[in-house]
Amino acid sequence: MLSPYRVIDLSNERGLLCGQILADLGADVIQVEPPQGSSARRLGPFVGDTAGVDRSLFWWAYARNKRSIALDPEAPDDRALLRRLAAGADFFVESERPGRMAELGLGYEELARENPGLVYVSITPFGQQGPKALWSDTDLTQVAAGGVAYLSGEGEMPPVRVRVPQAHAHAGADAAVGALIAHAERLDSGRGQHVDVSMQQSITLATMFRVLDAPIDQSPAQRVAGGVQVGRGFLRTRFRLRDGWVIVGPHFLPSTGHFMTRLLKWAAEEGLHDQALLDDDWNTFALRMIRGEVEATAYAPAEALLEEFFAHKTKAEIMAAAVKRKLLIAPVLGLDEVIDSPHLEERGFTVELPHPEHPKPGRYPGPMARFYETPITYRRAAPRVGEHGAEIRAEAQRVPSSPRGSQAEQGGRLPLEGVKILDLFWVLAGPGATRVLADYGATVVRVESMKRVDTLRVIPPYQFGNPHTEGAAAFQCANANKLGITLDLATAEGREVALDLVRWADVVTESFTPGVIDQYGLGWETLRQIKPDLIMISSCLMGQTGPWRDFTGFGHLAASVIGFQKLAGWPGRPPHKR
Repeated sequence: MLSPYRVIDLSNERGLLCGQILADLGADVIQVEPPQGSSARRLGPFVGDTAGVDRSLFWWAYARNKRSIALDPEAPDDRALLRRLAAGADFFVESERPGRMAELGLGYEELARENPGLVYVSITPFGQQGPKALWSDTDLTQVAAGGVAYLSGEGEMPPVRVRVPQAHAHAGADAAVGALIAHAERLDSGRGQHVDVSMQQSITLATMFRVLDAPIDQSPAQRVAGGVQVGRGFLRTRFRLRDGWVIVGPHFLPSTGHFMTRLLKWAAEEGLHDQALLDDDWNTFALRMIRGEVEATAYAPAEALLEEFFAHKTKAEIMAAAVKRKLLIAPVLGLDEVIDSPHLEERGFTVELPHPEHPKPGRYPGPMARFYETPITYRRAAPRVGEHGAEIRAEAQRVPSSPRGSQAEQGGRLPLEGVKILDLFWVLAGPGATRVLADYGATVVRVESMKRVDTLRVIPPYQFGNPHTEGAAAFQCANANKLGITLDLATAEGREVALDLVRWADVVTESFTPGVIDQYGLGWETLRQIKPDLIMISSCLMGQTGPWRDFTGFGHLAASVIGFQKLAGWPGRPPHKR
């Protein structure tokens, strides 16, 4: 998709993911490293547990599909070559402290004079301006500054970190999105621009909008693990298995109560029958507890039953039941169990790429998404320091790809103005993405169910502390700038309205369990007949194929299944991550 374009990437571990995403999408990404190699090469783990600039698995993961040239920007000849490369580039990515690139004569203003169409991306700890702009940082301090550390861990213990970089990953992904949005604007106007990414702002998304507690008068969130604090009660969601742990639910929200009934019926089939629990209205349980209509101890019988039930189960049994019975539960798997799982094997998730200095090919994470018309391909393993320097120096001066627009055109239009999106996503991951597109000008029509309220409408924080579907701040944030409509897609009338919107739209998004959208008559094969140039995005926890494709749930359950929960916690204590 980006094969006509070139990226000059000067970033280190702060921003490598940005260039890697652009490279995976087909761009020619030239990684510019210091002569001694990028600082990211000194981050472990290392091949064979032996450190070395060509042995960092971190580097291998984030530098694939790139070419490397070693340059010292402080050396006049190397700086001149950098300016020549930038003059022929479409994107320029850097992660130095604010002002440093300008000191070297490589700031946006200088490079844009020679290449007005250049999209220049800066990834910094706190942005280009502000009282913290020049503060030093690490990924750990960024996780703290963004509010995530405050929520991570167990209430009676100090905060814990996740053992893999989070702020760097959020910022790199946001930088890639920002670069592509600026590129979309350039295609119309011919102008480049400076994209300013703050790692602190990027990581705040991981708080699930609890950074809004103070502005909307919500009681501050508390750090808890293994359950959820609801009113005066603690509803446990983590239980021990014969060979590990299982995460449950939440099963007590207006959109998830039916999952609790399914789970209790499974327990009843195996001799743990409690009719009072089966008869309870789990869709209203949390709201009744918040309002004080049930005692704080009302969940205790369910907790005792689930504890006894799960104690005799294994992780394999839990995963099989979650898929077959469509339960809102997930085993806490280790990374080895994930990588070697039958699901990822069937989906061909891992790819092998040869490395010139290591006899055994490296095993890399596979594509971030499946593009059925233009699939992601892996052209190169991570490069050695300066591996492609000679060939890059010998190349003729490149002319940036010509945009469709003219620099003489007047501004004022948002980059995505005119793009029309029919949004069938729900909860956060999908709606958060379409919110970004709406912010930059796309017209987004968000469809909600007439029968099942969106889960994001029934979780805190709430405006003024009032648990109401129209006052949920997370829902409001994820869906601002959108138009809204409710449809019953199970009816002919609802489907006809949806099909009419498909004819209007350029893009359709959905996040149903695989197969459900087809049952509604709105699957890809149907919609492409109606509108051949339509783009359709399907997002679910485990993808559209594989033995775990029917696994249902939210982000924390996916985190359990893919090994993320085990990356945070105290030695000797259960795994946990908010």
